Amino acid sequence: MNESPPVCPPEQCTSPPAIDQAVRSQPDESDRELARLAKALGHPVRVRIVRILLRRKMCICGELVGAVPLAQSTVSQHLKVLRQAGVIEASNDGPRVCYQMAPAALDRLKTLVSDLG
Repeated sequence: MNESPPVCPPEQCTSPPAIDQAVRSQPDESDRELARLAKALGHPVRVRIVRILLRRKMCICGELVGAVPLAQSTVSQHLKVLRQAGVIEASNDGPRVCYQMAPAALDRLKTLVSDLG
């Protein structure tokens, strides 16, 4: 049951010279930014952490550890990735670290994704 890949009818295909110059150019800053944000959200646990922070507005690390089935060190590593990408922010509350969404991160991600199409 090996099927051949579909063949593009000539009237529906575009040749490489017809491709828009912007598509053929080097990645720009918005391409790099979208890739960075997508990479940060590229793990289901990090997506879950973002969902939690959007609902609760702010959490300490221990609350997040209780919400996902992972060790504290693993959750901390995921938080580090999200912080480095600018998706979340952290502040100290005595010995605890509180995490929250970066104010403009979600809006920026929405804008970058909508600019794809």
